[in-house]
Amino acid sequence: MTTTNWAAFEAAEPAFAKTVRDRFAAQPHHVLATLRKDGSPRVTGLNVDIRGGELWLGMMSGSMKARDLRRDPRFALHSNPGEGETMPLGDARISGRAVEIVEPPELHRYAEETDSPHPFHLFRAELTEVVHTGIDGEELVLRTWTPSRGLRTLRRGNDDEPAREV
Repeated sequence: MTTTNWAAFEAAEPAFAKTVRDRFAAQPHHVLATLRKDGSPRVTGLNVDIRGGELWLGMMSGSMKARDLRRDPRFALHSNPGEGETMPLGDARISGRAVEIVEPPELHRYAEETDSPHPFHLFRAELTEVVHTGIDGEELVLRTWTPSRGLRTLRRGNDDEPAREV
């Protein structure tokens, strides 16, 4: 499985990365999916931070989501849809692998930059897939980026026709 960091994603697709960044910046809380010890899914709230070319996942010390990520680093992150039903900025999802940062100088630097209380867990995201879903007129527009395939765009109408790649 090919992974990359936020900076490489942003360099490859700057406009798409801005769309996804803006979607996550629109609301402070998002939903993180991890895998429990028994393999079943766990969803929890999470604030995310994109800074210094990385997507950061920070969480309270000893949290179950941190334990999940230590055991199995795979995650999915879903943007908060916000109020109402229109979602003018669309819907964004990021999948990847979380790499825990354990070096005290790195943790201290991050804590100072973000005013994060100690102790905490900090993970850097390695991206495997970034997805944005939006509406254009009567069509659903699904843009998907992976490090190996790059950006693909699918459009689907409100009918039985299959989605078409553009």
